[in-house]
Amino acid sequence: MSPSPAAAPSRTPARRRRPEWAGRNYSLLTGAAVVTNLGSHGALIAASFAVLETGGTGWDVGLVTAARTLPLVLFLLVGGAIADRLPRHHVMVAANTLNCVSQAAFALLVLTGDPRLWQMMLLTALCGTGTAFFNPAAEGMLLSTVSGEHSNRAFALFRMAMNGAGIGGAALGGAMIAAFGAGWVLAVDAAAFAVAGAQRAFLDVSHIPERAPGGGLLSDLREGWVEFRTRPWLWSIVLQFAVVVGVISAAEAVYGPLVARDRLGGAAPWGLALACFGVGTIGGALLMMAWKPRRLLLVGTLCVFPMALPSAGLAIPLPVWALCAVMLVSGISIEVFGVNWMTTMHQEIPEEKFSRVSAYDWFGSLSMTPLATALAGPAESAFGRSTALWGCAALVLIPTAAVLLVPDVRRITRRPPPPRPAPAPGPQPKDALTPG
Repeated sequence: MSPSPAAAPSRTPARRRRPEWAGRNYSLLTGAAVVTNLGSHGALIAASFAVLETGGTGWDVGLVTAARTLPLVLFLLVGGAIADRLPRHHVMVAANTLNCVSQAAFALLVLTGDPRLWQMMLLTALCGTGTAFFNPAAEGMLLSTVSGEHSNRAFALFRMAMNGAGIGGAALGGAMIAAFGAGWVLAVDAAAFAVAGAQRAFLDVSHIPERAPGGGLLSDLREGWVEFRTRPWLWSIVLQFAVVVGVISAAEAVYGPLVARDRLGGAAPWGLALACFGVGTIGGALLMMAWKPRRLLLVGTLCVFPMALPSAGLAIPLPVWALCAVMLVSGISIEVFGVNWMTTMHQEIPEEKFSRVSAYDWFGSLSMTPLATALAGPAESAFGRSTALWGCAALVLIPTAAVLLVPDVRRITRRPPPPRPAPAPGPQPKDALTPG
């Protein structure tokens, strides 16, 4: 990170607009994440309602959601290995381009015709493929922009900005669907990917050392697997989230829009509930900017339990105001987990292997999502919507309780960052004393 140029002696120094540790790359990454989240949170709602507006059922919504997550799962490991071999910002820009094209085609299809189920599944699958290559590269790039001593605050601020955009995206998306239809929301998402890709193209990677050539893609994947499987805290929480993310995705992507349509009044109230979740994540991020719990994973795991509340709230179903309150609490809780998780990964995983390990994290955490979302419709038919939602709540609680039995989850503590190396001794150059 380059220091800002010294001000001329005759001028009053300008007030800093950002913290000293938030350099150019961090600002670009944060700004791009804000833009994409503004678009994508509304687009997720729009995709579900695009299916329903064509006469689709809960089964069809589940298939379209599964079509997005299946290629995401299949290509994550390859994406992580590539992100540790190629410049990460190039991978991110290429992925954003694919997302832009696929969402633009989806929008055009919805706006100009009668979209078929297979067409919507294909285009969402392309979007999921782009995300598979983007996520491991993005996490590795973000971690390379901050030092250990600032990581907790940096991750909290990044997630607060990202989730804050999600609030506006979800609320605006729900309102736009009600006013103009799902197609325009998908078009906005395509434009957001184009803008974010342009921002990420200007990232400075000169400070990142070149990686030594490895033994090939399979060798890189094996190295990442060794890093993953030798850490019980890592694979146990990833297994936990394979179940948790799967059932939460089924509840929010499939059952949520159906409950909203049948009992809450349509897309706008559901968008408001999702926006309240986003407000909660901002509250959690603000909390984590000031709070640095010593037992990172223990605190984080305890905060996963409230994630069962939205499924339970939809099962009853709660009135809109109560559902919004539940979503607010769950947003705070998951953000506390998220910052502690990123801090732990930053502390424990070597930077040069981070994208591969992150890919295994994403792969495991999302592995059950295509199956869970695809089975949401059949489960509703077999057991009823309310029973299926209570099942989702139970499947959040059970694996979360089980992961607390892993000793490392209870024992890993925050370590102070390693001391920075002292500057080499020697006479100070005369030019260094002269204002530049």
